[in-house]
Amino acid sequence: MAASDHNFRYLLKPGTDFGFVSKFRAWMVISTLMVVGCIASLFINKAVRGDYMNWTIDFKGGTEIIYSFKDKADPTKYVQPDAGKIRAAMTSAGADGFDVSEMTWSDAGGTARGAMIRTPRFGATTSAQQKAAGEAVTAAFGDRGIDALQWSGDRLFVRSTSHITDLEVAPVLAKLDLEVKPWGDTAKLYSTADEGTGEYRQTFSLFGLERQYELVLEKALPDVDVVMVQTSQVSAKAGNELRNDGIKALFYAMLLIVLYLAVRFDVRYAPGAIFATFHDAIMVVGVFAITWTDVSLTSVAALLTVIGFSVNDTVIIFDRIRENQVKLKDKKLERIIDISLNEVIVRSMLTSTAVFAVTLVMNVFGTGLVRNFAFAMNIGVITGAYSSVFLASPVFLWVSQRWYSGPPAKGRAAEA
Repeated sequence: MAASDHNFRYLLKPGTDFGFVSKFRAWMVISTLMVVGCIASLFINKAVRGDYMNWTIDFKGGTEIIYSFKDKADPTKYVQPDAGKIRAAMTSAGADGFDVSEMTWSDAGGTARGAMIRTPRFGATTSAQQKAAGEAVTAAFGDRGIDALQWSGDRLFVRSTSHITDLEVAPVLAKLDLEVKPWGDTAKLYSTADEGTGEYRQTFSLFGLERQYELVLEKALPDVDVVMVQTSQVSAKAGNELRNDGIKALFYAMLLIVLYLAVRFDVRYAPGAIFATFHDAIMVVGVFAITWTDVSLTSVAALLTVIGFSVNDTVIIFDRIRENQVKLKDKKLERIIDISLNEVIVRSMLTSTAVFAVTLVMNVFGTGLVRNFAFAMNIGVITGAYSSVFLASPVFLWVSQRWYSGPPAKGRAAEA
């Protein structure tokens, strides 16, 4: 009885025989160059941008601010915040490295709605703004005999021979989008000259970062009353501990992968899997460094997911190689690897394409942490599929030929 025709198309026709092993050396050279380039990008960022990667508040520390959103027409009614508009407003205001999360909580009036903004900044002023503000104050009040001008956080300390009020300084700093906080009756403390030197020691305080962002959001959302509910700071020390813990988690994951492969398969398979895993992790980190993409705890989670995906693909290829070693004992190991890769290449392509398509949609239409996670997955799926075929298998072949190719030549001669 003749076999019936299949009603589906083959992605690759049965019997296709690609020579993977013959190209292994070229792919290893290319991969080595890419890894070196990714590592070099970290040091270039350190020299040019001041840090290896674009760390977010999770690793650098910063400020967390919670805002509530109420309807201006009815102050008792909360409004559902639009995270997309909030991010767009923050970006247009020049904010960098921030994250926006919608949140709800209970209050006396019921369920309150708002958003939490996390930013790596600690103060309302940047070093560039402080420098520009100092120059503007010096130019505007040069006739007041300014002897010294110094910033400490969001406060400007000025020492001059003539008195300068906060009402006079306010319009000068307003041109730089800095809002001076009026002292009120406390201003009398700075209106008296020092008895010894005759100089005036004045302090001008600015509204904090929460006030700046509140004005930005109210401008972008004219029908919404934005109210600051809570602000807190995350220390840089805590951020460094999180970063170190994230790096440890990656190495622990790789160590467990080696132990799993040593038990599940053979010690010969472990070096190839760990080399491919390191390659994938370095490539994702390198792309984040080159594109200066935000690196958060979500990025670490995505990197661990990439490692799991890569190992899964590698294990399937290794499993087929092991099966064929038993069935094809009359063939050389190089030929067995070629046959095995040709048998599983379609499966690897389909799996990787499916995962890539899903994460690509998340990357295109997602925002915030979702896009950050999807971007890492996009890079990781590509490198994971590549390394499983062109890196893990060559290392396994090299280890097998180097240490498991049989007894030494002298031993074989003696046996003969």
